[in-house]
This record gives sequence, C-alpha cells and structure tokens, in this order.
Amino acid sequence: MADESSSLHIDTDWKKQAQEEKRRLAEAAQKREEQERATRATPAVVPQTAPAAGAGAARGGRETPPASLAALVQSVWTQAMLYLGEIAPSGMEPMLNLDMARHQIDLLGVLEQKTKGNLTEEESRFLDSALYETRARFINVASQYI
Repeated sequence: MADESSSLHIDTDWKKQAQEEKRRLAEAAQKREEQERATRATPAVVPQTAPAAGAGAARGGRETPPASLAALVQSVWTQAMLYLGEIAPSGMEPMLNLDMARHQIDLLGVLEQKTKGNLTEEESRFLDSALYETRARFINVASQYI
C-alpha cells in the first residue's frame, strides 16, 4: 500500500508540473500575440506628417490631414491592411477578406498607372513602397489559406 500512495504522489506532482507548464506556455503565447498586435498597429509605410495649419479639428480632437497623394495612398493602404487582418479597429477582432484586400491593392496599382510621370520622386517612392508592402503581405496571408 505504501507503494500505491507514493505513485499517486508522483502522478500528482507530474500533473501539477504539466499544468504549470501549460500556464507558462499560455502566458508566452499571449505576450507574443500582444507584441504582434503592437507591430501591426504601427505600419512601416505610414509617414509622420505634420497637421495642416488650416485644418479643422475632427471628432476626438484630432486634426484632419491635408488632402494629398500621400493621404490617399495611406487611406487605401490602411484599408488593405484591415482586410488582410493586419490591423483591427480597437475592441474588435481582425477580419480577413482576401477579395477586398486584393481590390484595395488593385486600386493602388491603378493609382500608380494613372499618375505615372506626374509624381515627385518622394511620392513615387511612397506609392511604390505601399504597393510592395501590401502585395508582400497579401501573398504571405493568402499562402496560409490557399
């Protein structure tokens, strides 16, 4: 009988160790997920622009950015990232809609074609960068589901 109680003790210890390991893994996964969300929330393509001098304040005290090619590209880029699940509105789960993401990328492509030769070097680089990044992310996300 003494042997039975010692084996139960070993089994109990093993179970406690397994539960502790499971808890540590869950915490590590949660930290990785939070880091990924923080990385997605700060896109690499978005330029830091100063607010326009005459721009009126929008809801929430934010100023409206000036109308520019960069603002248009950034708007379409943001929508593409939203449909790729790379960013999400606060309090909501990321969404995945590859058709709409492809449509937004196509819009950036149309913008590139229609403005060819009429952009400054900086605007051209910005648009090229946005197109490259959205296409690369689309391929990465789509390859996981196709």
